Amino acid sequence: MNTNTVDAKMLGRMFLAGARNLEAKKEWINELNVFPVPDGDTGTNMTLTILAAASEVNALTDPSMKMLAKAISSGSLRGARGNSGVILSQLLRGFAKVIEQYDEIDAPTFAKAFEKGVETAYKAVMKPKEGTILTVAKGAAVKAEEIAEDCKDLNTFFEEVIAYADKVLSQTPDMLPVLKEAGVVDSGGQGLLEVMRGAYDGYLGKEISMDFEAPKASGMVKPAPAEESDIKFGYCTEFIIMLEKAFTEKDEHAFKEFLMSIGDSLVVVADDEIVKVHVHTNDPGLAIQKALTFGQLSRMKIDNMRLEHHEKVIKEAEKMAAMQKEQEPEKEVGFISVSVGEGMGGIFRDLGVDYLIEGGQTMNPSTEDVLQAIEKVNAKNIFIFPNNKNIILAANQARDLTEDRNIIVIPTKTIPQGITAMINYVPEKTIEQNTEEMLECIENVKTGQITYAVRDTRIDEKEIHQGDFMGIGDHGILAVGQELEGITLETVDAMVDEESEIISVYYGADVKDEDAHRLGEKLEERYPDFDVEVNEGGQPIYYYVVSVE
Repeated sequence: MNTNTVDAKMLGRMFLAGARNLEAKKEWINELNVFPVPDGDTGTNMTLTILAAASEVNALTDPSMKMLAKAISSGSLRGARGNSGVILSQLLRGFAKVIEQYDEIDAPTFAKAFEKGVETAYKAVMKPKEGTILTVAKGAAVKAEEIAEDCKDLNTFFEEVIAYADKVLSQTPDMLPVLKEAGVVDSGGQGLLEVMRGAYDGYLGKEISMDFEAPKASGMVKPAPAEESDIKFGYCTEFIIMLEKAFTEKDEHAFKEFLMSIGDSLVVVADDEIVKVHVHTNDPGLAIQKALTFGQLSRMKIDNMRLEHHEKVIKEAEKMAAMQKEQEPEKEVGFISVSVGEGMGGIFRDLGVDYLIEGGQTMNPSTEDVLQAIEKVNAKNIFIFPNNKNIILAANQARDLTEDRNIIVIPTKTIPQGITAMINYVPEKTIEQNTEEMLECIENVKTGQITYAVRDTRIDEKEIHQGDFMGIGDHGILAVGQELEGITLETVDAMVDEESEIISVYYGADVKDEDAHRLGEKLEERYPDFDVEVNEGGQPIYYYVVSVE
C-alpha cells in the first residue's frame, strides 16, 4: 500500500469508516451532554449528519476526487442537524473544497484541507466558543500543518494528528467550567475524534460494514390511524433502557405487570445490556419513571394516536394544497415554525404560521427538512422560527442554500420566543421593520423548562440525582427537587423580576389538565398583578414550558 498518498477510492473508504465508527459510538457521545436531560442528542445529530453524506458516498461507483468531495459536502450540508451536526457539515464542506482539486492527497494537502475545514466552520458560528468541537478541530489542523512537510508517511501523520486531537479534547474541561463541573469532555469534540479514529481504521484496512442508508426525515412514520373512539390508551410510547444493573426474570415480570396496569399493546424484549419497550398508555411519564429505575433511556418516541385520523385529514389537505399551489397567487409573507406537541402546533397555526416542522429537543430537524418546508410555503418572503438554539444553525444553512426566496431566520431559542415573535408581526410594516421588532421582543422573553434528570451530576453548584425534577432556565439550572409543582413554582420565582408582567404556562403530554390549572391558580395567588395564562402544549419530555415577559 502506498503510504504517502490516498486516492478517491481509499478516501471514500476512510470517510465511510469514520461515519460507521461515529454511529457505533453515538449513544455514548449522547451521554456526555452536560445537562442530564432525557434528550441528549449530540451523538445522534452528528451521526444523522454524516450518514446523510455517507449514503451519497456509498452510492458512487469508482468516483473521482471531485465527485467524492461533492457527495461529502452536499450530503452533510443537507443532512445537518443541531449545532454539532451543522459544525461537522461545515468542517466537511471546507475539507471538500480543498480535496476536490486533487487526484491524490498527501500529508500537506490533508493539512491544507483540515485548515480550510476549520476556517469554514468558525465562519459559520456567530460566536465561536473554545472548549468545543471547534477547538478539537483547530487543534488537529494546527498539528497537521506543523508535521505535514516532514512527515511524508501518512500512517505516522494520522497517528500523530489523532493523538494530538485527543489531547486537546482532554483539555476541554479546563476551557469550559461547565464541562469540568459535570466531569465530562465536550461531546461534539468526542464525536469528531471518533470520526477521525474510524477513518484511520479504514485507512489501515480494518473490516468495516459499508452498508449505508440515508437517514429518514425527522417526521416519524406512523401506523394507519384507528378511530379515536376505539383508542383506550392514547400514547404509543417506545424507548430502550440501557441497563445499569441486573435485570432479572423477577424484575422483567414485575416491570411487565406494571406496564400492563397502565396500558396495553405491550412488548418488552430484554438481553444482558438493554431492554426494548413498546407500550400504549395514557401516561407515558409513569412508564418512563419506572424504566429509569433500571438504567438510562435512549431512542424515546411518544406518538399521540388519537391525532392520527386528524393528521390523515391534514395530510390529504396538504396534498390538495400542493396541487393548487401553482394556481394560487404568491403571498408576500409566509411563516415556518418548528414545534412539538398538538397544543403548541395549534397556537402557531392560530397565529398564522403556514407550515410547522415537527421537532425540537428530542429530534432536531435537518437542513433538508427546513428546505422542504420552504418549498411548501408559496411566499416571496418567509420568516423561520427555529424555537431551539440547536436548530438555528440548520435554519441559517437552509436560508443560505435558498436562492429564489427571501428567507429571514429569527433566532428564537424557545417556543415561547417563537410565539412572542409571531404575535408581534404587523402586516402593515415592512419586512425590515418586522424583523427588527421581532428581534427586539424575543430578548424580553425568559423561558423555563421543567423536566427530569436521567443521571446523577452536579451543575451550577446544584447536586442533581437521577429522577429529580429540574427547572432549566435560559442560562442554567434554576431549581432541583422531587416535587413537580414546587420545582415549577421555584423556577418561575427565579425568572420573575420587577419588569415582568406576563406568565405563560404550556403543560406537556404527561400533565393532567387539573394539575396544570391548579398550578395556574397558585401562580395567580403568588403574582396577583400579573397576567397568568395556562395553555395545553402537549409536548413530550418537558412537563411544563413557562415563559415570563
